[in-house]
Amino acid sequence: MFSFKKLIFLSTAAVAFAFPANNSTLDARAADASLVTITQSSTGTVNGYYYSLWEQVNTGVTMNIGSGQYSLSWNSASQDVVGGIGWMPGSAQTITYSGTFNPGGNSYLALYGWTTNPLVEYYICDSFGSYNPSTGTQHVGTVTSDGGTYDIYRTQRVNAPSIQGTATFNQYWSIRQSHRVGGTITTANHFNAWKANGMTMGSFNYQILATEGYQSSGSSSITVSAGGSSDPGTTSAPPPTSTTTSAPPTGTTGTGGGSGGTAAHWGQCGGIGWTGPTTCESPYTCQVGNPYYSQCL
Repeated sequence: MFSFKKLIFLSTAAVAFAFPANNSTLDARAADASLVTITQSSTGTVNGYYYSLWEQVNTGVTMNIGSGQYSLSWNSASQDVVGGIGWMPGSAQTITYSGTFNPGGNSYLALYGWTTNPLVEYYICDSFGSYNPSTGTQHVGTVTSDGGTYDIYRTQRVNAPSIQGTATFNQYWSIRQSHRVGGTITTANHFNAWKANGMTMGSFNYQILATEGYQSSGSSSITVSAGGSSDPGTTSAPPPTSTTTSAPPTGTTGTGGGSGGTAAHWGQCGGIGWTGPTTCESPYTCQVGNPYYSQCL
């Protein structure tokens, strides 16, 4: 989670991510689970979706979670807040979302997640409020995906809070040049573009469509699901040399076994209903993320 105050003083993209001592876990997996209301930092599952809510100060925030949907309202009493729903673990999947985002100051809307080995914190940011989260970071290229162009940035966090405690790790950003709230995010396009720029990722930890606000107030209401129309996109390496790459094929959903050919790094290679390739290009292997999604890692 991103601390705008630290950015101002340190001139680097920073996150104030932490797991408070009073962090709790909720599990409401039943299909008919009612709407869940959360007001303090916690993680868990609701109706099959992983959620995370973090507050610097446990006040001023209300998060309602339904079936593949959440609404978040916050004010400055929380200092810093980030909440959203998604998957644990995440993957190089295509994600579709819709809803509203009403920032009242420093806040943004992004697909947010972590990898381990190496430890990486990443953002695919579709919209933000009064503060550009790329301030103080290194611009390394662009990626065109899902009808828009994203600027790619990287920075390093030194002795900072992370999902593994205080650590030094890389932070990666794709920030959309024209803001939007809703659409498809073909995550493999971004992951491949980052890789082409030397930004290595590891094994996926959690991945959420997140709303964050720092010393501000606002609200959002977001519906999210896996799947959608995959956009192969193109990527551009940093100057002076430009390259164009295509994201790995995502295949189609249906019945039956896998087809011939090989899947590229980050590409899907299996899962219930998968009809695409089931073999990965060397040196990657097909690893199961969940019954519906395996990918080349």
